[in-house]
Amino acid sequence: MQFYLPIAELPIDVLMILGMGAAVGFISGMFGVGGGFLMTPLLIFVGIPPAVAVATQAAQIAASSTTGVMNYWRKRALDLKLGAVMVAGGVVGTFLGVLFFNNMRRIGYLETVISLSYVALLGSVGASMLVESARAIHASRKGVRPARRRAGQHAWYEGLPFKIRFHRSGIYVSVIPLTVLSVFIGFAGAVLGIGGGFILVPALIYIFRVPAAVVVGTSLLQILCTMVFATVMHAATNHSVDVVLALLLIIGGVFGAQFGARAGMKIRGEHFRLLLAILIFGVAMRFALDILVTPAERYSVTLTETPR
Repeated sequence: MQFYLPIAELPIDVLMILGMGAAVGFISGMFGVGGGFLMTPLLIFVGIPPAVAVATQAAQIAASSTTGVMNYWRKRALDLKLGAVMVAGGVVGTFLGVLFFNNMRRIGYLETVISLSYVALLGSVGASMLVESARAIHASRKGVRPARRRAGQHAWYEGLPFKIRFHRSGIYVSVIPLTVLSVFIGFAGAVLGIGGGFILVPALIYIFRVPAAVVVGTSLLQILCTMVFATVMHAATNHSVDVVLALLLIIGGVFGAQFGARAGMKIRGEHFRLLLAILIFGVAMRFALDILVTPAERYSVTLTETPR
């Protein structure tokens, strides 16, 4: 059964898209990440134009994050003050990312930029997570406990000015590194169609020592606001948000996430991180393969927009 996507301008198999949404939803529920880093590449691999894949995935992430934010809000498990700082930086990054996205699309380099960015970002994150998780598994088998930070030992960024006390998170830190992190997440999300939770959550926990009880809800709040802004900007500036495709992905994702959450509870922590690292690194290597392997057709003709 096929539907015609009006924005992507091609027919797609509905069952295939629903299956992709369910599979990524399962992984999202299992690992607690948005899944945009996986869904956007999958859409590109099955023939969806990169511009449509990125913009539509932003809409899907915004929709899927809404229920999560509402749940954490009811449980009082998010830091609104910290979230406001992250959202402010994320909106600035999203605005810059959409401008960059549109310029690359106009000159015909968008697909290359997306591929190289996925290789660099996911490759570095996946490789570092592989090393860390392998060490954790080795230490666990040897019975070695991870070293703790000594009393009085501080990181360099803790001495930066413009410090704010975030009472809900129990931290007192400069807004400069928080803003830089949120701008980067917003920029990457607008260009690559990712929520950035797989970067933001570990950064808040390990770098800023935000308690795990509030970090996921606060991260989802930032992702929700930036993805809504990205969706509006993509729809208004380049008209690349395909509502039909987004709805199919949302339906499949909601279904798969229920089973993924149950499966994730049965995996040990270090094995959990290792599986996620392999997944992230595998996506990066898939993009690298597309870049390095000689294409079947060495020449192609495409239309690019020219400035008026």
